[in-house]
Amino acid sequence: MRRLILTALLAGATPIAAADPIAKEQLLTPPAGARHFVISSEAGKHGDIWSWRTSDGKTAYRMSMSLRGWVTETDEVITNGPDQRPTAIAIRGFTDSGDATEDFSVAPDGTATWKTSVDSGSAPYAGRRYNTYGGPPLATEQDIAALVAAGAKGIDLLPGGHATLTLGDVTEIDGPQGKIPVRLAFIRGYGFSPSPLWLDRDNRLFGYAGVASMLPEGYEAAGPKLKAVQDKATAAMVRDVARTFLTPANRTPTLVDHVLLFDSIKGTYLPDRAVLIADGKVAAVGAGGSLRAPKGATTLDGRGKTLLPGLWDAHQHVGEDWSLLQNVATGMTNYRSPGSLIEEAQSIVKRRAAGDLLAPDGRVSVIVDRKDPLAAQMALTVSSAEEAIAAVRRIKAAGMWGVKFYTSMTPAWIAPAAAEAHRLGLHVHGHVPAGMRPLDAVRAGYDEVTHINFIMMQAMPQEVVDKANTAARLEGPARYGKDVDLDSAAMRAFYAELAKRGTVIDPTLTVWEPLMTSDGTAIPPEYAAFAKVAPPAVARGWRIAGYPLKDGLTREDYRKSFGKMVELVGRLHKAGVPIVAGTDGWGVELVRELELYQQAGLSNAQALQTATIVPAKLVGMGDRLGSVAAGKTADVILVDGDVSQDLGNLRHVRTVFLDGYRLDGDALRSASGMSGMPE
Repeated sequence: MRRLILTALLAGATPIAAADPIAKEQLLTPPAGARHFVISSEAGKHGDIWSWRTSDGKTAYRMSMSLRGWVTETDEVITNGPDQRPTAIAIRGFTDSGDATEDFSVAPDGTATWKTSVDSGSAPYAGRRYNTYGGPPLATEQDIAALVAAGAKGIDLLPGGHATLTLGDVTEIDGPQGKIPVRLAFIRGYGFSPSPLWLDRDNRLFGYAGVASMLPEGYEAAGPKLKAVQDKATAAMVRDVARTFLTPANRTPTLVDHVLLFDSIKGTYLPDRAVLIADGKVAAVGAGGSLRAPKGATTLDGRGKTLLPGLWDAHQHVGEDWSLLQNVATGMTNYRSPGSLIEEAQSIVKRRAAGDLLAPDGRVSVIVDRKDPLAAQMALTVSSAEEAIAAVRRIKAAGMWGVKFYTSMTPAWIAPAAAEAHRLGLHVHGHVPAGMRPLDAVRAGYDEVTHINFIMMQAMPQEVVDKANTAARLEGPARYGKDVDLDSAAMRAFYAELAKRGTVIDPTLTVWEPLMTSDGTAIPPEYAAFAKVAPPAVARGWRIAGYPLKDGLTREDYRKSFGKMVELVGRLHKAGVPIVAGTDGWGVELVRELELYQQAGLSNAQALQTATIVPAKLVGMGDRLGSVAAGKTADVILVDGDVSQDLGNLRHVRTVFLDGYRLDGDALRSASGMSGMPE
């Protein structure tokens, strides 16, 4: 549903551009009096959506949005039949990732036909509704109305899937019309987990709330309150799930015998080992067959399997409860969040400790950015160096682990704010502010640079560096990256200084691979293994066209530039620069991130260390996590297959040990919205 609603709000749809998309000036102009919704976050306003009835009885929508320089300009016209189901839908315009053209129509014989920039097809319309690939999120109001009317039986979808909607409690909010009631509801079938939305007093769509909200003009200030209410309702759902897993029966001793064991400290695989887990710890490690299972223990046959430390995602923006559950299902027992809201991070820690949330354990940084239309959505925004220092102190007082500076920060504020962070014992990392190169940021106090495109910024033209808080932070490396000499004297000196300083690099290659290399003909490798076990709408949304081509460049040019990004990771590693694996995504991309590191020149074991012992040590938890050793916390995973021969076997999670709880992989996947084992 509009690519999972808030995903569309935060990132936009990404269809293939077979031809140049229609220009903004050619899109529909909302008439005076059109219904007006605002897309906003605590950082400010990001866009608008309007809706109106056309003179010929159709329903029209117009969306205009800019998120930190990523622009979406689209319109949509819906023609409804006698049964109020659409008989024609036309979407035009462009998103931050290209042409948004999409057409749907129903022939007189009842055959529905659709064509987007990533797929096309036809099928009997029957009693189904077409689930659009893109378009303005407000247009979901017609689907919401149909789901309310359908009740518990729900609605079958085209191209596939089934959706239902359940009603929740009523909340009162303030706005231009005084106090009004709105009702929480949850949709199932469009994503991995139930998705919240808000209805008006007539059970029609009122809006969406979240990190970014879409609400009627004048009600923007209600976004945080609505988000808090829906978060509380979600917490109750995940609490019930957590309690089905975190039981005494699942914390009895376990002996995994005759298993291939990954020694993350030495970076080696040890055949035929036995590992005993008891009382939440790794109790003993020995040769296969050498350990005796205590009375009441569960014994797991490890033959044909690999046992290894639970995986870390060092770039996972935690805050959404269902995503945390899915992270556990994919073998992630720990994370480092480089940007979460303070209250959400504190809530996760509290509920996890109480056994009310099934989630990895980790450490959190908070984003600091300058007050600006291009500021990050989840940031503490500041207007001076003094305010930046005050924000750093607030982060420390909240018990967070680090501070992440963002792209709109004034460069002169970095050094004093970083110095205060270091004085308080905080880790300093982030995007490189516009006007700075990565080495400037490191010399100003960065302990770590986030995203490989910002490392590539060291070699970019000055006009790209100066606009790095806009889409130029991708467009520059996409355009010029292919021609960068990674072995020049300047680049070698750059690597050497990073290594000498111990600067950590968080590449997130899996962010850029789909954008730069995809052409819509296939699901990107980050997601391909999960396509058959994900809901149809999710799998369809993963199939993207890639970032729009500019200045006469070809997709092959962009692919060559991405190839240079992969090579750059290899050069950094070879020079001795620490690499940590992160996704900045769902988390399911993590194994692909490691596969790309192997392509870059890291060995299988070295790649796996970037997602086990390296991040554990980075956040100061290496004394109890990141390796399978006697006395350490039992955050351990058992996977089918030989990981030493194929990192892809990490996707085949059989059992997860989380704080010593023995959790069945199949049950975890089912609870998190997957229908089976990934390929």
